[in-house]
Amino acid sequence: MNEADNRISVVINTYNARQHLAKVLESVKDFDEVVVCDMESTDDTVQIAESYGARVVTFPKANHKSAEPARTFAIQSASNKWVLVVDADEIVTPELREVLYQKIASPDCPAGYYIPRQNMFMGMFVRDFHYDFQLRFFIREGTEWPPYVHTFPKVQGRIEKLKTGKQARLLHLMDETMHEYMEKMNQYTDNEVEKKAGRGYGLWALLWRPVWRFFKKYVMDGSFRMGTRGFIRAMLAAYYQFVLVSKIIEKRYRD
Repeated sequence: MNEADNRISVVINTYNARQHLAKVLESVKDFDEVVVCDMESTDDTVQIAESYGARVVTFPKANHKSAEPARTFAIQSASNKWVLVVDADEIVTPELREVLYQKIASPDCPAGYYIPRQNMFMGMFVRDFHYDFQLRFFIREGTEWPPYVHTFPKVQGRIEKLKTGKQARLLHLMDETMHEYMEKMNQYTDNEVEKKAGRGYGLWALLWRPVWRFFKKYVMDGSFRMGTRGFIRAMLAAYYQFVLVSKIIEKRYRD
């Protein structure tokens, strides 16, 4: 294995992302390369990125409402074999950085890893039994990211979950208000309708999908440990499913 095989590029997609960007860039400054793929921000996102020495590439904003259409372009803009995709509101812990370099030095390293992520809700980090695993670390060559929200990249080769202790993780700083959450729910469910429009959802799905999602989030995942905040979080997860299925049914009726 040559030295180039042990280098990691961090890729960050941005659009008007100044709120947390400096903290994010500070957390990834010790990687081999940082690429910021900006979708024509109108704030000082690009200036912040350049001040930290990041290489900035541009993807046209057009009518895109999420970063997914720009993901593949951003990934292929990186120079190194390995890519870590980080959102503009996610902190990379020092422990995660150390573990990733250890993993790629191993001869049996898989082609990709699901990275544990800890989210925030109503002012506290989520206390679920399980982290929110995201496929964010992989070999650049051959990787493509579908242009739909809530999708994972298509990686060529074996993929594993990264399980190395509680400190090696992404810290998701976004702490949305209820107003922001509902706005994003509307946006995300609209995008998901395009992916799932062919599914024959009906009355049964309107009942069981929300109930199952509440049970999974509140009991199986452990949101009950967050008290009232955990109950609200589980109810929102259930409502998301109700809205999504309703929109899929609506599309079928209108078509």
